Amino acid sequence: MGQKEQIAQKKIPMRQCLGCNQHKPKKELLRVLRTPDGEILLDFTGKRSGRGAYICYDTKCLRAARKSGRIAKSLEVSVPDEIWDRMEEELDGYGKA
Repeated sequence: MGQKEQIAQKKIPMRQCLGCNQHKPKKELLRVLRTPDGEILLDFTGKRSGRGAYICYDTKCLRAARKSGRIAKSLEVSVPDEIWDRMEEELDGYGKA
């Protein structure tokens, strides 16, 4: 088989969910973002600028990551309870919209 006959495989970026610890394709995970201004929010597009951490589109994973403190550690900031509650509501509402 020559070089021209081989089909180039596109590399799929993988990320680890901080809730369930499973590695999944980046497009299947939700990005939790710390903006340059220090705001913490859910980035459903995955394209906003800032430091990101990834979780599954599941409130169980968000709660597990909250309990373990892995998102706060990854984003290098403490996350207030109000922000956690808002993110959980957003995630609950996302699938129903």
